[in-house]
Amino acid sequence: MESSNRETSSNPVSIVPKRGLRIFWFSLPLLLGAFLIGLVYLEPLFVFIQGAFLALVAFAVFFAAKETARLGQAGTVEHNELRGIIYGLDDALVAYDQDFKVLFFNPAAERLFHLKADTVLEDKLQARDVERPERKLLAQVIFPSLAPGMVTRSQVGAYPQIVDLSFTDPALELRVVTAPVDDGKGGILGFMKIIRNRTREVLLVKSKNEFLTVASHQLRGPLTNINWALQTLLGDKAMSEGSVEIVKNAATASQALLGIIEDLLNITRIEEGHFGYSFKQTDLIEFVEKILGEASPQARRATVKLYFDRPKEPLPKLMLDSQKLSLVFNNLLDNAIRYNVPNGEIIVKAERMKDQPFVVVSVKDTGIGVPPEGIGKIFTKFFRADNALKFQTEGSGLGLYIAKNIVQAHGGQMWAESEVNRGSTFFLTLPTDPTLIPPHEVVIE
Repeated sequence: MESSNRETSSNPVSIVPKRGLRIFWFSLPLLLGAFLIGLVYLEPLFVFIQGAFLALVAFAVFFAAKETARLGQAGTVEHNELRGIIYGLDDALVAYDQDFKVLFFNPAAERLFHLKADTVLEDKLQARDVERPERKLLAQVIFPSLAPGMVTRSQVGAYPQIVDLSFTDPALELRVVTAPVDDGKGGILGFMKIIRNRTREVLLVKSKNEFLTVASHQLRGPLTNINWALQTLLGDKAMSEGSVEIVKNAATASQALLGIIEDLLNITRIEEGHFGYSFKQTDLIEFVEKILGEASPQARRATVKLYFDRPKEPLPKLMLDSQKLSLVFNNLLDNAIRYNVPNGEIIVKAERMKDQPFVVVSVKDTGIGVPPEGIGKIFTKFFRADNALKFQTEGSGLGLYIAKNIVQAHGGQMWAESEVNRGSTFFLTLPTDPTLIPPHEVVIE
């Protein structure tokens, strides 16, 4: 018996060719019968021709049946492999038709929802299932608006739809991806949800952010005191010229450290969705002029000229958080000045976009530019292009990441164009329609 089992298991799909060749074995008696009838009633020449023809038909049927068997075997193997992958997924997988009748429920879904597949398969899910304790979580995942916390990560109405769901009792963080199941003819048979348990990932991110917040606050106090002490020393007329230079360098370094700490705190607040925006109607032209006035002394020291290309037509007032948006413009202008060339230029331009409810602002410089391989990374945390590192050793690589997130929180977008040794242009859009501003801050990963 053991020997027989081993032989069977070594070739689990050997039965498939036999099934595929059935058509040949069913056809063979008919072909032989036709040949015998011809042998009795036909002339020898026609018998030969008939025999040759029937032989060709037999061979054609045989090879067609053999190919069918081969394809059937390959299809079965592929089906088994796919089934093994789906059943081995760590992510829960639930499929249902357009009437919300459950068609598939993999083992990971059983573990996540604490439900056996045979208790939900063929059942129609309903929103009122949220009142049934054993099906509450499943109902909240199938109907995400019922979940205690929901953040949409994809465009509304576009597939795949991605949402993050948060639960408090017990603490649970899920990412749900919903995709339609196509019938191959342009129609939709139903939908498939892939559910990933992200609770541990989210807790790790929160722990990291808490550490950064505590560490930054603990460092900011002593550094502020050091900075005040250094500023006091600089006012001492009795210090020698050499001592003044040393204290100036120390004050500059402490100020830079305070800036990095503030950036880290801002990133933590942004990523947790707690940056605290306060939008008010603002005249963009007045706002930009004020920012340029504040940047003028730094530009003069660097022998860089600042220009403002005002719009030809008046702009509508925009809903802005001036304090947060000033961080964006200060960062763009600071970079444009620091990475510019002597006697370089910076042109700030604002204009209304044609046929779109946005104002676009650009900051163009004549500086060192960004290499092509770095242009796609400049808005990521801690990134600094190689030529920027050689040109200016100071910098945290956090400013543009913060700037882009602030612009997105205003309902706009931010991007850049650049050419090495010719300069860079940074663009940002701001909506003229207040309804385009996101109603809530989004937690960023």
